[in-house]
Amino acid sequence: CDLAARKRGMFDCAFCRSPEADNDADKLAMIQARVVKKDPEAIYNLGGYYWRGKLGLQKDRMKKAVELLTEAAKLGSIDALYNLAIAYDLGEGVQQDKAK
Repeated sequence: CDLAARKRGMFDCAFCRSPEADNDADKLAMIQARVVKKDPEAIYNLGGYYWRGKLGLQKDRMKKAVELLTEAAKLGSIDALYNLAIAYDLGEGVQQDKAK
């Protein structure tokens, strides 16, 4: 667990053990490296960054965010599934569908 590792003073990447990036471009590169390897949490995080417009990504890319969240949910990310439900409920990036 990331939280448990931080409590023990370990602040490196949980996957590759490299130090945390100190700028947006490096953070994005680290996340994208995990996305290529089909890591559901990395895909979920990248979708969230698109959703919120973080790490230099355009906030208006809701369609891309929903695509990434859908992929992460299919790979088992509960957080992605929850955020997809919110997107469908509010109609953000997708046609509103309260039944989904």
